[in-house]
Amino acid sequence: MRPVVMLLLVTSTLASLTLASLTLCPSTAFAAELLWEVKGMQQPESVVQDPATDLLYVSNIAGAVMQKDGNGFIAKLQPDGTVVDRKWVEGLNAPTGLALHDRTLYVADVDELVEINAASGRILKRHQAKGAIFLNDVAVDQDGTVYVSDTPMNAIWRLKDGVFEPWLANDDLNGPNGLIVQDGKLIVASFGKLPPQGEPELGGLFAINLEDQSISKLGDTLGNLDGLQALKPGTYLVTDWGAGGLYRVAKGKAERLLKLNKGSADFIYFPEPNTVIVPIMLSNTLVSYALD
Repeated sequence: MRPVVMLLLVTSTLASLTLASLTLCPSTAFAAELLWEVKGMQQPESVVQDPATDLLYVSNIAGAVMQKDGNGFIAKLQPDGTVVDRKWVEGLNAPTGLALHDRTLYVADVDELVEINAASGRILKRHQAKGAIFLNDVAVDQDGTVYVSDTPMNAIWRLKDGVFEPWLANDDLNGPNGLIVQDGKLIVASFGKLPPQGEPELGGLFAINLEDQSISKLGDTLGNLDGLQALKPGTYLVTDWGAGGLYRVAKGKAERLLKLNKGSADFIYFPEPNTVIVPIMLSNTLVSYALD
């Protein structure tokens, strides 16, 4: 499909999701306490914490999804949500997924993987992804290999030994979005298929064997998944972008832990003291909740 057609398709699909009523498995939300909320972000999509400084980095699309307009930026915040530098890194287009490894911040930015020095905020390198439509999330293996999802193309890109190239393309991935590396596998939270008309199909969780690229489904279809974190092998936390909410998924079955506004995106989870920080893209906010 031509890039401009895909751009219109994905943009209209994301817009329709704001009106859709999509849910994962029905359940009652657990008790949760709002710790803080930061307003005034510009379509925040992903957040990571720097273990060296405890600072938070938040990607802001600041414009149309996938539009190469130069408006995108990375904000830097304190762990309590205090904004340190709202536009810590500028010169991006529509940044989405973030991952930090060895003081390098990796950013998915439309059809580029951008490397940023986490100490200075200086852009170090831009890796072009020729033919990519929407690079979405980023995950880094312990050896420094970087994996990036291209949601509408049902593809995973890989940066290894300085070479950024397509690693796997398979329609079974069903709109790959959130990524984590776990025990020799790339765990994928899929957004769902984007049809030419109407609402998107729902996605779920998949595991890709890093050795032979075999794909296995981890349970039932769940929702329009975005953020992904692991609690333990087989048990995950996910956000549903379309319906809004944080869910715990075990053996493919989901229970809602937290009701959120639509557009809940790529979050971080802290086991101690059992809290999450979630960008709410459609509300232009970043929220932190205690789950107990």
